[in-house]
Amino acid sequence: MFREGPPSHTLLRLPLLQLLLLLVQAVGRGLGRANPAGGPLEDVVIERYHIPRACPREVQRGDYVRYHYNGTFEDGKKFDSSYDRTTLVAIVVGVGRLITGMDRGLMGMCVSERRRLIVPPHLGYGSIGVAGLIPPDATLYFDVVLLDVWNKADTVQVSTLLRPPHCPRMVQDSDFVRYHYNGTLLDGTAFDTSYSRGGTYDTYVGSGWLIKGMDQGLLGMCPGERRKIIIPPFLAYGEKGYGTVIPAHASLVFHVLLIDVHNPKDTVQLETLELPPGCVRRAVAGDFMRYHYNGSLMDGTLFDSSYSRNHTYNTYVGQGYIIPGMDQGLQGACVGERRRITIPPHLAYGENGTGDKIPGSAVLVFDVHVIDFHNPADPVEVTTLSRPPEPCNETAQPGDFVRYHYNCSLLDGTRLFSSHDYEVPQEATLGANKVIEGLDKGLQGMCVGERRQLVVPPHLAHGESGARGVPGSAVLLFEVELVSREEGLPAGYLFVWHEDPPANLFEDLDLNKDGEVPPEEFSTFIKAQVSEGKGRLMPGQDPEKIIGDMFQNQDRNQDGKITAEELKLKSDEDQERVHEEL
Repeated sequence: MFREGPPSHTLLRLPLLQLLLLLVQAVGRGLGRANPAGGPLEDVVIERYHIPRACPREVQRGDYVRYHYNGTFEDGKKFDSSYDRTTLVAIVVGVGRLITGMDRGLMGMCVSERRRLIVPPHLGYGSIGVAGLIPPDATLYFDVVLLDVWNKADTVQVSTLLRPPHCPRMVQDSDFVRYHYNGTLLDGTAFDTSYSRGGTYDTYVGSGWLIKGMDQGLLGMCPGERRKIIIPPFLAYGEKGYGTVIPAHASLVFHVLLIDVHNPKDTVQLETLELPPGCVRRAVAGDFMRYHYNGSLMDGTLFDSSYSRNHTYNTYVGQGYIIPGMDQGLQGACVGERRRITIPPHLAYGENGTGDKIPGSAVLVFDVHVIDFHNPADPVEVTTLSRPPEPCNETAQPGDFVRYHYNCSLLDGTRLFSSHDYEVPQEATLGANKVIEGLDKGLQGMCVGERRQLVVPPHLAHGESGARGVPGSAVLLFEVELVSREEGLPAGYLFVWHEDPPANLFEDLDLNKDGEVPPEEFSTFIKAQVSEGKGRLMPGQDPEKIIGDMFQNQDRNQDGKITAEELKLKSDEDQERVHEEL
């Protein structure tokens, strides 16, 4: 695309052109020897031997035309040719600046039409002729091809060839545009194309950077729209033309494809494509978000997609980790929301672009699906779905052994795990690091029969790395139902008495009264206390293992038996430890 500037040459008016510009009055009628009937010609004979298929405009009186011609006599001898001068004739038709026969012969011509004109003497140079060039009473033969036609009353002609169904923005004055074009003269002669340079033409509209006709022709275009813009010379390069490719007085035809448009004053544009019901929280600066996206240029050219990597894009929002426009565009989003974020270049990759897929000064369009977001300070969100009808005085506490059913999914509804797949409840001792921290906290305080929804942030779940089947940094959604609960033991205890222990515990443990307690006697005694309801073991563990651990704790010299000196209750040990510390 050319800017306005000084031309490289000026159209020269050569001798015959001066002759053609003479206002000649035909003297006498002269005899035209080319009349097929043998008599004199009364008017110009027009032979249209090439007529273009499309003729949007025919020459009328007062039009400015550009054409090539060969002029010969009846015997074929050439007396003049514009081709020999490599300069077209450019002149106004029908106002007496041409010989009358040429004026008449050009009327009604179409661009690219070829005509043979037979001009009788009285419509040419009459009985006088032109000394040394055209004899008196000469019939003239012209082969003419019309290359251009326009009128001072013409305006820019705009034809929309393709208009996209979605038009987020139309070109206005002072906008910055990027477009491709093919430029031709009115007869189809190509003079320039942006495609050959491998890049769009980038410029401001209505700021004097373009020829006036292009400034006008681009107004109102949508990204992705294709237009044909015909510009008369006085709104293009006028009498001077441009270099060697655009002659003087040339109408120009541009086939334009608008790639994108923005204004330096533009901000991020947001369009909600889908908003899920029940949005109780919107993303704010400092949140960590996981989202999928398709990134395209304004004309629809895809440059990147998280879906192609089968992985969400994970980042902090409003912290400068992503381009400013995306930082702004993601704030205020809900989990599950789909939104379109249109980002002007100054909030994206600016004039330089990045890589080989995002050109300079490119407007970027992101179609985003927010999977989830959280804040590193978020606790577990607990929502009670239902409670048992009977009053609940005891709830699950740390140390309790619980059985529960659960369904686990991502916030976008993707199902991960369910205890119902195994037809038995999940089991866990609360506070024993047997389940993720967020689930442990969410189960605490529940009544048997209660149902809850838990939203667990990643730092209380599987963190940045995720786990098998769980993406990194994923917020988890649990629906849990507490099936049963067994009261736990105090920290550090494997067995507790429901009442005071026997006054002489060792004698009761020594079943055969031989002064020592082997593992079999120890196990028999503890099991008897549990079955009689006098004490209980830590719930949720293998009783044999717990009893074995208890025996090992009491067999202090590890000789396989417990003596009276070795046996000590944990409460006594704790008391001794306090005294030692004091």
